[in-house]
Amino acid sequence: MANALSRLLETRDWLMADGATGTNLFNMGLMSGDAPELWNEEHPEKIAALYQGAVDAGSDIFLTNSFGGNASRLKLHDADKRVHDLNRIAAEIGREVADKSGRTVVVAGSVGPTGEIMSPMGTLTHERAVEMFHEQAEGLKAGGADVLWVETISAAEEFRAAAEAFALADMPWCGTMSFDTAGRTMMGLTSAEMAKMITKIPNQPIGFGANCGVGASDLLRTVLGFAAAGPERPIIAKGNAGIPKYHDGHIHYDGTPELMAEYAVLARDAGATIIGGCCGTMPDHLAKMREALETRPRGDRPTLEAITEAMGGFSSASDGTDGAGPVAAPRRGRRRAPS
Repeated sequence: MANALSRLLETRDWLMADGATGTNLFNMGLMSGDAPELWNEEHPEKIAALYQGAVDAGSDIFLTNSFGGNASRLKLHDADKRVHDLNRIAAEIGREVADKSGRTVVVAGSVGPTGEIMSPMGTLTHERAVEMFHEQAEGLKAGGADVLWVETISAAEEFRAAAEAFALADMPWCGTMSFDTAGRTMMGLTSAEMAKMITKIPNQPIGFGANCGVGASDLLRTVLGFAAAGPERPIIAKGNAGIPKYHDGHIHYDGTPELMAEYAVLARDAGATIIGGCCGTMPDHLAKMREALETRPRGDRPTLEAITEAMGGFSSASDGTDGAGPVAAPRRGRRRAPS
């Protein structure tokens, strides 16, 4: 299927994605516990500014303000009957920003996890998950999204449900999981297992990878795990801007723009094709990342030692791809804040 992202990938050997959604919106006045998706209707000018910040910093791709835009999450805010409209508006605002940029900028419809645990461990059935993802996908499609982008997923079953839903919507897509538990997803998946899973999905994504997680060092190790599996599809890296720290009543990420520039180059050299940031990543981070990607030549694939020297140590001794490390025990879902 011809789409803006695939066309860009044919002409470029790396693309830059956007940064944080939640961090930027909190700086604009969003309160903890509020649904960011409601701002698509209530404060469209702020959502446009969010997107514009990424475009001005050099992003080739930005994600829409729709991470929690499924019926399960919106029900927490009595907005589960507005799924289609809130997603449509998120994409419409993005379409307007992208179209006036003067270059090809991909509008990626963000789709986050449902917040529920899938059966048999939980109560969410495959059919219901597909239904919720499909409803959200149709809204994003109606608003003009170029591709769909499922992110911060922990369970293979939920990832496959999203893929099935996107096929029903007849939309190209990308997908990332969050490896935040000793190098694995919360449900125990390793980077190698995700890479293998991708090859077996009937409706395969344009690209796949990791977002969020613990910190940039861990995410880069995950990218190396993907690359070692020899995937045919582009790898996505969207790491957090350092480690969150609580200061004066607010969460701050300690990653500087210069550190994120180093991360971007390491991600590219590790094998990632689409490189962006997640929690804590602001436009000034993105601008430095873009500059580094444009000006610094490609290097050898970094070793684990080189990553720790540049970015700091890992949060665990193993990422599970070597057969070591714990398998995470399932736990009940919660509403994860947007990045």
